[in-house]
Amino acid sequence: MTSPLAPSIGADLAPEVRDALAGLLLALADDEFVLGFADSEWTGIAPILEEDVALSSIAQDELGHAAALYALLGRLTDRDPDAIAYDRSPAEYRHARLLDHPRGDWAATIARRWLYDTADGIRIGSLAGSSWQPLAELAALIAREERYHRLHVGTWLERLAAAGGEARARLLAAWEDLGPDAATVLAPLPGEASLVEAGILPLPSAELDRRWREAIAPVLARARLPVPPRPRAAEPVRSDHSDAFRRLHAEFTAVRRIDPAATW
Repeated sequence: MTSPLAPSIGADLAPEVRDALAGLLLALADDEFVLGFADSEWTGIAPILEEDVALSSIAQDELGHAAALYALLGRLTDRDPDAIAYDRSPAEYRHARLLDHPRGDWAATIARRWLYDTADGIRIGSLAGSSWQPLAELAALIAREERYHRLHVGTWLERLAAAGGEARARLLAAWEDLGPDAATVLAPLPGEASLVEAGILPLPSAELDRRWREAIAPVLARARLPVPPRPRAAEPVRSDHSDAFRRLHAEFTAVRRIDPAATW
């Protein structure tokens, strides 16, 4: 696809703030894009027809959020949003390591989405108070839609946790696999200090992580699931991607690579 470039924005920002903001937008967009595409794989194969429709719709929402964030990044950097989305190598994507895991079974999909959606809810809710108005307005819009995603996946998490037998066993296996990477969604990004000082990030990542853990603790206690550990220091959490992501990347760029100059 080729999108007409929208007018540039952000010319009034200091270069270091502008670069850090571009990194933030890229991380936000890549998170939504990778999760949305991965969950879209359930279309036609979900456990029940109702979930086929529901998860397909949620995945479509995430891709819509990604498109809006890539568009904002495109205006900030004078780049084509579609080129940002599709024309990078796997190593250039900046999604959180939690989203590097393969789709897995239904329990793994529910566990990953719940961990991501609860952390993203804290993050995007905070960004609705950003001093940079284009981001604040978009975050407020996304936050309203994400609320329904959390309600949906929260119901499934508690259902699987209370089921016992194979359903709970599969959930526990997924939790053990995904839990160590859950906090990577809120790990600090390069240039965070300059974004906090400018008010573009209303809260530092450490405070977002604290609020997330406080919010999820009661749910996890009811579900008899452990609170995820903190990321290990100095560990790359948005690079060095997995083979599972490289396979996903090959799929979602396949049509684009056939004829990158095509217009639609």
